[in-house]
Amino acid sequence: QVQLVESGGGVVQAGGSLRLSCKASGVIFRINNINTWGWYRQAPGMQRELVASITVGEGTDYADSVKGRFTISRDNARYTVYLQMNSLKPDDTAVYYCNGRTNFLDYWGQGTQVTVSS
Repeated sequence: QVQLVESGGGVVQAGGSLRLSCKASGVIFRINNINTWGWYRQAPGMQRELVASITVGEGTDYADSVKGRFTISRDNARYTVYLQMNSLKPDDTAVYYCNGRTNFLDYWGQGTQVTVSS
């Protein structure tokens, strides 16, 4: 199987930055079957939403609310996906989840809390 572990969350003041990391481990050929990596977030009382995604072809997509502030990237050699978050706002407060998607399966991490104070 595949395990995803997020790190890098924390408390930051508005305008600050954080970098989230998602490290994949497990069966290598299963990790290599992942064709899209994504970062999602879920605020209290809200549905989980897609924040950013990156494909194996390095195509990226972002939610309108984070465009120009967040950047998703991958380090294939380290099986790690990053989310650089700049100019953070209180509305960015949520639990952030890493997702790896194959043609048939979704893998999820346990989430990391990001809190932005005003």
